Amino acid sequence: MNQEVKILYQDTNIVIVNKPAGLLVIPDQHTNEKETIVGILERQLNQKVWAVHKTDKDVTGILVIAKSLQSHRNIRMQFENLQACRKYIALVSGVLEEDEGTVNKPILVSGKAASIDITGKESVTNFKVLERFKSYTLIQVCPVTRRKHQIRIHLWSLGHPLAIDNKYGTSEPIFLSSFKRKYKIKNGEAEKPLITRLTIHIAFLTLILTERGNEQNFTAPLPKDFEITLKQLRKYGK
Repeated sequence: MNQEVKILYQDTNIVIVNKPAGLLVIPDQHTNEKETIVGILERQLNQKVWAVHKTDKDVTGILVIAKSLQSHRNIRMQFENLQACRKYIALVSGVLEEDEGTVNKPILVSGKAASIDITGKESVTNFKVLERFKSYTLIQVCPVTRRKHQIRIHLWSLGHPLAIDNKYGTSEPIFLSSFKRKYKIKNGEAEKPLITRLTIHIAFLTLILTERGNEQNFTAPLPKDFEITLKQLRKYGK
C-alpha cells in the first residue's frame, strides 16, 4: 500500500496532517491498522506514533499525531485545559437564523451510541454563521468540550444537522439538480453528486508547540468535493 498522508507540519514531538475522507484514524474491527492514518504515518515516518484525537472516517482536515507518549499527554492536556482549539467548517441543512450561538446540552455516551441526555457529561459547542443559501447554511463550529459525535448531535438538536449525515440527518448526497433551476442531465447520463459524505472539515488549529514554546496556528484548505459544492451553491443556491 503506497498511500501517503499530507503532512502540514512536524517536529521532534508531533506531526500535523491534513486528513483525507475515507480513512479511519485508528483501526476498528473491520480495518487493518496499515489502512489507517496512524498506520500510513508510521510507514511514512518509519517510527511509532500515537493519535491525539479521533474523528469520523469521512471527516477531513487537521489532525495532531504524537511521536511519543509524553507528547501525546502534553497535547491532550492542552485540549482538556482549553489551551488548544480546533475550528470546523460545516455545511448544515436549512437556514440558521442566529448569526452565532452556543449549544450547551449534556451528551451521554454508551458503547458506540451517543445521545443528548440529562445524565450525560456537560457538552458545549459554539457556532457562527459564515454564509447562507436557500436550503443550507455554512458555519464555523468550535467545540469547547470533546464528546463522541458532539458537533453532529448538537447541530441536529438545533434542527440543522449536517447537510449529509447518515446518523443524525440524511444520507442523501447533494446534487446540483436539487438547487439549480432548469437543470438538465447531459446526454441522458446519470447525474453525479457534488458531495456524498459528512459535510464537515477541521479547518483551523491553535496549539502550543513544546519545541518552540509558543502558540501556533495551522490551517487546512477545504477538500475538492466541499469546495465544488460551495462554488455551485454560491452560483445557483442563493
